[in-house]
Amino acid sequence: MLNFTVGPVMSPSEVLEVSAKSAPYFRTPEFSQVMLENERIMLGLLSAPKDSRCVFLTASGTGAMEAAVMSVLAPAERVAVVNGGSFGQRFVDLCQLHGHPVDEIKLEFGHQITRKNLEDAVDLSCGALLVNMHETSSGLLYDMSLLSGFCRERGMALIVDAVSAFIAEEIDMTSLGADVVLTGSQKALSCHPGISLMALSPRAQKRVADNPELCSYLSLKEALRNGERGQTPWTPAVTTLFEINSRLKAIEDRGIDAERTEIAGRAEAVRSALENTTLQMVPEKPSNAVTALRCPARNAKAIIERAKTAYGMWLCPNGGSLADEVFRIGHIGAITAEDNRKLIDALGAMSAEGLF
Repeated sequence: MLNFTVGPVMSPSEVLEVSAKSAPYFRTPEFSQVMLENERIMLGLLSAPKDSRCVFLTASGTGAMEAAVMSVLAPAERVAVVNGGSFGQRFVDLCQLHGHPVDEIKLEFGHQITRKNLEDAVDLSCGALLVNMHETSSGLLYDMSLLSGFCRERGMALIVDAVSAFIAEEIDMTSLGADVVLTGSQKALSCHPGISLMALSPRAQKRVADNPELCSYLSLKEALRNGERGQTPWTPAVTTLFEINSRLKAIEDRGIDAERTEIAGRAEAVRSALENTTLQMVPEKPSNAVTALRCPARNAKAIIERAKTAYGMWLCPNGGSLADEVFRIGHIGAITAEDNRKLIDALGAMSAEGLF
């Protein structure tokens, strides 16, 4: 099966070679060196400010989102959350669960944020803004320059979920003034699921140090303290961390810009192939990582099923009320030029069949 979802995605050969081996014992100097190297490369790829740190949690992206809420936000701190889809809603739910008043910047599905949206929704007392850089449910890439400038003006911390955006989009923590950027192993890193990576600026680290501990397993205090020696507080997904090491070194050698250009090229080829069909692009500004498509015939599930059974391809469904109307095509992972051509041919055949 060819996998054109947004995660887990297909892994390159160097990752598969690592995953085929037994997990080694990890309380060793050798493992610590691997982890310190992972941290160094991640901070470099993110253009993180001086003295930033990167920690590795054995959790999904949602675990990292919750860790940020529990450890970086002060108790009962008022926050703003950009909510333009299911993952924005997840940040809203997590903040409310942990007792934070939320100024919800509610957007229409697939619509870009504006300065007016921010000014109308965000109280002057808000201490932080949380955003899914790329709202994966709609494929929309938010205007991060606008959000960055607004946070600077207000003196707000900026917490960025880049789970699907990392590598696919440019992320410069220093330029953005981002305090937290989080991502996951199973997205454009193209490794197996199980690890969330969190980069924290010095200001974010101070917040963590000053805040009370709310959770042991997802404690960023413990993750930072153990990370100083290249370790994790608890038994991690060891093999996935070695996969990440292999991928990070490959990206560092090749250059992250080359990776991003390749992903963008795949996306553009697919979008161009669909221009003359009845499928409609959902977002105003799509991310390189995924294309979300609206089906006027409300047959998204039938398209996904046809791709799987007739063409050996996984496409990505949407949940909730849009399950029949919207599906998504991912452009991240170890997708070759030949794989992308097969996808385009399959889409063309499905169009000729009258599915769209």
